[in-house]
Amino acid sequence: MLHRRWLVSLAVFASLAVNAQTPPKRFAQPTTIRELIAASKPEDWRLLDPAHTLYLELATGRVVIELAPAFAPRHVANIEKLAHAHWYDGLAITRLQDNFVAQWGDPLNSKPEIGEKHLPAEFVRSAAGLPFTRLKDVDTYAPQVGFAGGLPAARNSADGEAWPVHCYGTLGVGRDNDPATAIGTELYVVIGHSPRQLDRNIAVVGRVVMGMEHLSSLPRGTGELGFYEQPEQREPIQAIRLASDVPLAERKNYDVMRTDTATFEQLIELRRNRKDEWYKTSVGRIDVCNVPLPIREHVEHGEKAVSRLPR
Repeated sequence: MLHRRWLVSLAVFASLAVNAQTPPKRFAQPTTIRELIAASKPEDWRLLDPAHTLYLELATGRVVIELAPAFAPRHVANIEKLAHAHWYDGLAITRLQDNFVAQWGDPLNSKPEIGEKHLPAEFVRSAAGLPFTRLKDVDTYAPQVGFAGGLPAARNSADGEAWPVHCYGTLGVGRDNDPATAIGTELYVVIGHSPRQLDRNIAVVGRVVMGMEHLSSLPRGTGELGFYEQPEQREPIQAIRLASDVPLAERKNYDVMRTDTATFEQLIELRRNRKDEWYKTSVGRIDVCNVPLPIREHVEHGEKAVSRLPR
């Protein structure tokens, strides 16, 4: 049962205390991701930008979401405008479909109209000039997959189109049949196996970096498509704030591993070819949604750090 629990937790982060006053142990050739992270350098990490970070506050805790203006700039700008105006406060999670999404919005249409009323589809962007760390492996849904700006992404060629892909924790914008109806008043997070059929059909605007357990553990909706049938079943949203609008004392700053470095490429290879003692067969390939994206709490020199690292 213990081994099975670890398998189920591959996409979940485990805690590891790191003392910033102690020089990190260096490994000649890291054989695990933990060893790789211990040997990483400051330039392998970037600080999460509070101007493009959302705090979704639920009764059970905070969900930290990194937005992706490089892929959907107009949608992200409208979401940030709504958050800055406290538009999301008091709304609810209205849908929890098992192995699919948690979705929230204004079920009573009670909120005043703020920001954009219609937005053009931002399903893809030009791949030209986009830093892209490509995976070696063949993908079912796209000619090439990899990572761009911290997001799992795909492209058809280096000078063609690129788009974010739907992995666990992806944040997308709900819409009706008309793509222009996606303005950020309905948002969802993927809580199940990667629904890649949604790629290039919905604007992806970010990903959850901390706190997924507060969404994935909610009761499943029993109505059609996982909607809650009774108002009292909905999970209230206390607030959604831009981190930059939250007082410094109430923020937590995080370092995210950059996806455009040799260290991250080495991480991919370690995940493709597991050398952990538990593994008896090295698969030698990986799906883009199974590559972990390490994040750790940012601290100044001399303080204690707590990293959230993948198994």
